[in-house]
Amino acid sequence: MYKLDPPSLLFESSRPGRSTAIVPRSDVPDRPLDSLIPSEHLAPSAPALPELGELDIVRHYTNLSTLNMSIDGNFYPLGSCTMKYNPKRNERLAGLPGVAALHPYQDESTIQGMLAILFGLQEMLAEIAGLPAVSLQPAAGAHGELTALLCAAAYFRDKGEKRTKVLVPDSAHGTNPASANLAGFQAVTIKSNAKGLVDVEDFKAHLDDDTAVFMMTNPNTVGLFDPQIGTIAELLHARGGLLYLDGANMNAILGQVRPGDMGADLMHYNPHKTFSGPHGGGGPGAGPIAVRDFLGPYLPAPLVAKDEDGTYRLDHDRPRSIGRVRAFFGNVGVLFRAYCYIMTHGPAGLKAVSDHAVLNANYLMSLVKHVYPVPLGDRCMHEFVASARSMARDRGVRAMDIGKRLIDYNYHAPTVYFPLIVPEALMIEPTETESRDTLEAFATALLAIAAEDPDLLHSAPSTTPVNRPDEVAAAKNLVLKWKP
Repeated sequence: MYKLDPPSLLFESSRPGRSTAIVPRSDVPDRPLDSLIPSEHLAPSAPALPELGELDIVRHYTNLSTLNMSIDGNFYPLGSCTMKYNPKRNERLAGLPGVAALHPYQDESTIQGMLAILFGLQEMLAEIAGLPAVSLQPAAGAHGELTALLCAAAYFRDKGEKRTKVLVPDSAHGTNPASANLAGFQAVTIKSNAKGLVDVEDFKAHLDDDTAVFMMTNPNTVGLFDPQIGTIAELLHARGGLLYLDGANMNAILGQVRPGDMGADLMHYNPHKTFSGPHGGGGPGAGPIAVRDFLGPYLPAPLVAKDEDGTYRLDHDRPRSIGRVRAFFGNVGVLFRAYCYIMTHGPAGLKAVSDHAVLNANYLMSLVKHVYPVPLGDRCMHEFVASARSMARDRGVRAMDIGKRLIDYNYHAPTVYFPLIVPEALMIEPTETESRDTLEAFATALLAIAAEDPDLLHSAPSTTPVNRPDEVAAAKNLVLKWKP
């Protein structure tokens, strides 16, 4: 099997005297640097930068880019994270000068077009959620969770109620208990039942007058819709608590059902998951939140408002607001792409998105579940969680081995070892953007891997410049810069 050599670093390719440009002599009179910059801020010598020709540099970075996986070149079955294709049309529109060249400090009168778009997005997100008040400020899904919980804390504070607990299912995203803790609450775990849904009896046992919020993901992280949500909402509301819907999996129910109609009081969106914003590389992101009307006054200020004369403004006059959680108006570039996505699809198109997301997940599951058992649920929503437990027991092949070997087949690995309630978990989400051909080819790769020599899988990937690193050692002994 052909294996690429590791690419040289620019420093290793450097040769004295090579250059990308001929720079004319400076026409600024020579003066000692320390007469311009205080000596304590000067390095003892100039940095030793690599010396290379322009073509060498272009080829270096171009070749590096081919070693990266990307949604444009590879299938990402990354359960929960939802790495789906962002239409190039949205990128082109977001790059228009009237969008990309705006400055956040411009006078409101000069950005009426953008304010109109943000106002329209607020209205659309409110309608899709079935919750009337929306903030676009949060910078990511986890940030949206925290912001919503801060609004809940302010609401209970205004009521004079000192509620201390947030209930979180054991199948929840890890950000849920983290957000609860950061918002000043104690996170209390609620167990799942044998079907992978919320154990309502355990929920009842922990529900009391100290409960502020129950954070529920529906569909949940094992890809199942929990039909108990109405009952849970009734029980919670009867004790004065609020139901938070983690909107991470909204792409499974988009246009089918509204969280507000199911009893949710607060929720966040992940635009990259639901509305196809760019994802990966650490950001930027966005995490708009939608809440019931009685929670609206606590949303971060400003919101975009529309006056009777048809003009738009930023409404800062919100005395009960929790205050800003993000500079300026939020990550407008991501929000703009979400607006384009929603406007392109329309109501029927958004419903079709979730139809196809669910269809693709169920089709892929049907192709592999006879070899990769799916412990919870005969059918799924947008994703499913298979288990490599029997392979680990019988052949010593673990979920990590399977994920690493998929790289040799030119596929990104699924999410592994999450959620924790499924042993040796392989969390697979094909999204609605993938074709039947891609799903069948991926299933073929998974089935082939299941029959391969365990020793081969333990050392996979085999075709990459670097084979499997010792990840524990790498995490403990970080090497973040090159040393000659």
